[in-house]
Amino acid sequence: MENKNLIVAIVLSALIVVGWQYFFELPRIHQQQAALQQQQQQQAAQQPLEPQASPSPTAQSPATAGAAPTTGATVIAKTRDEALQQSPRISLETPRLKGSIALKGGRLDDLVLKGYRQSVDPESPMVDLLSPGGGPLAYFAEVGYLATDANVKVPGPDTVWQADGTALTPDKPVTLTWDNGAGLLFKRVFSVDQNYMFSVEQSVENKSGAAVSLAPYTRVVRFGLPADYVSSIVHEGPIGVVGGTLQGTGIFSNPWSYPNIKKHGQDNAGDAGIYKQDTQGGWLGIADKYWLVAQILPADVKASGRAFYDPKSDSYQTDFTGAVQQVAPGASSASNYQVFAGVKEASLLRSYRDNLHIPLFERSIDFGIYWFLTEPLQWFLIEVYHFFGNFGIAILCLTVLVKGAMFPLANKSYMSMSKMKTLQPKMAELKEKYGDDKQRMQSETMALYKREKVNPMAGCLPMFVQVPVFYSLYKVFSITIEMRHAPFFGWIKDLSAPDPTTLLNLFGIIPWNPADYLHLPMIGQVLLYISIGVWPLVMGFTMWMQMRLNPTPPDPVQARMFQIMPIMFTLMLGHFASGLVIYWAWNNTLSIIQQRYIMRKLDKAREKKKD
Repeated sequence: MENKNLIVAIVLSALIVVGWQYFFELPRIHQQQAALQQQQQQQAAQQPLEPQASPSPTAQSPATAGAAPTTGATVIAKTRDEALQQSPRISLETPRLKGSIALKGGRLDDLVLKGYRQSVDPESPMVDLLSPGGGPLAYFAEVGYLATDANVKVPGPDTVWQADGTALTPDKPVTLTWDNGAGLLFKRVFSVDQNYMFSVEQSVENKSGAAVSLAPYTRVVRFGLPADYVSSIVHEGPIGVVGGTLQGTGIFSNPWSYPNIKKHGQDNAGDAGIYKQDTQGGWLGIADKYWLVAQILPADVKASGRAFYDPKSDSYQTDFTGAVQQVAPGASSASNYQVFAGVKEASLLRSYRDNLHIPLFERSIDFGIYWFLTEPLQWFLIEVYHFFGNFGIAILCLTVLVKGAMFPLANKSYMSMSKMKTLQPKMAELKEKYGDDKQRMQSETMALYKREKVNPMAGCLPMFVQVPVFYSLYKVFSITIEMRHAPFFGWIKDLSAPDPTTLLNLFGIIPWNPADYLHLPMIGQVLLYISIGVWPLVMGFTMWMQMRLNPTPPDPVQARMFQIMPIMFTLMLGHFASGLVIYWAWNNTLSIIQQRYIMRKLDKAREKKKD
């Protein structure tokens, strides 16, 4: 009974922590990467679709003037650098960002993250967060106005604004102005803090002789998928808080993930493919694994929020459209927004949440269903990292902390296993005597447990308690930006990436690279699964050693499962982040030490009792 429950616990742990990745996502990694390369090549020959200047919403709309723009005509594609040259620009420089604001369109469409490289190579390019329309993988944020009257000219993507300066810095805001030539003067004031938060105030002054009805909007638009996107357990795609509810998260079903929202948009044309909800305050944006671009409403502002995929332009969009504002002759109207465009650092997002009153802003990091465990574990990991300066050491310390917290449960489990091990000779006698009578065998086994005061469930139940902790730790290693490109010792240059060594070329001794053959349909998948590095092998060995300390199940089938389980876990974890594999290997080592100590202690107690 104890062994059966133990196996169930282990299998459930594997399914929750690594099963989904291994059985469903890992085989698609290289297919997705190939598809993304093909998509980028196609985008080099065809420009992403640009938004229309201003659709003509119905004047009868009681609360809003339609919705934020979607997409429009196609023009010749450009590279990113060429696309940047298609508009006069204002440079942008902060301690953590550099880029520019396009005067053509007046949008934020050029941001580069300082301090973050595309690979572990210190000479590799810095990460491009936002890119202009007209180039590959366009990604931008903008604000604007919609008019209820099609004859009212409002600024659009081709509008060229005038600026009162040449550079935007944390100490110097920039004001853009545009006159529509019919009595309406539009302004956009951009400011930015020392990190990643922009403030955008747009206003309109009516110098004409007639009232106009305008509705403000803000939107974040991405064309295609990011070049490094691979579907995983971490949410990537539209996300936000609308109507007081966090949208875009879910452990098994997440309608706002890239694949799901794309399918929803393809299967349901028009408004049927758009998620809509009215809200007061809140935020909406698009999240990557480590980055976020989000528009933020003031807490007292009401608007209609949307998230959708447009199959005509292969674009993802989140937007807010505010209520219609009646601007009388001689009057003016203004609306304020904030735009976060940067790195998902937990401490920074919490400070914005508290200081700017942005609800659940730190939850743009996908902490998962056990967020109440994941957040403190991540906090501890980062604090230890700041103390030692090495994330690998921080992982070892975190393992000791978790092991210490689980010490009472583990002791109970190991003591039960030790007692069960002493009963193995008597269990073998019962099997030999009643092996053909399963009912009698079960009753005699339970009677033996009762006489010896052994609870077979005692060794199993603690494992179920640890499942949420293992899952939370997996999340921590997957979402912590500070661990990205963080080295350990030796050949581990990136704890967020798999171990780069492989058994197939004797860890670099044989001059060939198995990765060159991963594109082959059958051979590639086989090579992928058996290209195991040093640390996964160490993890598998420590797991095998730990299994050796457990009592051997009397059932040969169960015994065989225990024997192959280290091999299965080695294959499953072999291509996961090396930080997670190091944690597991170190956790197994501590478990071996703890288990041997308890077993020796109990053996001495039994010997003393005999004497």
